[in-house]
Amino acid sequence: MKIEIQQDGIWYHGSNKIFSQLRTNSTITQWKELAEAFSHQPSGLGYDDDGVISHNGTEKGYLYIIDEPITVGVDIYQHPRTTMDENAEFLTKKPLKVKMICEL
Repeated sequence: MKIEIQQDGIWYHGSNKIFSQLRTNSTITQWKELAEAFSHQPSGLGYDDDGVISHNGTEKGYLYIIDEPITVGVDIYQHPRTTMDENAEFLTKKPLKVKMICEL
């Protein structure tokens, strides 16, 4: 599956915890549904060629957006050990401010 990164796009993080700052080396994505799925803390997650995600997570989750400007290659970089397609997962190089946008 081809995932396009939008320079001014929204970056998401899913978690089962409440906080206001994301730690260094946290995973973020522009794929909202992927962040939502990760918020449920699955031990298994996959998606098909159409982007339909399946997972076994059962935790209550929270969806966050990154609440400050970020630049690929400066503030974040592609996850080097991901099993997902290119541009699905990025890691943070520094702490980033976040804003919770919904409870899942």
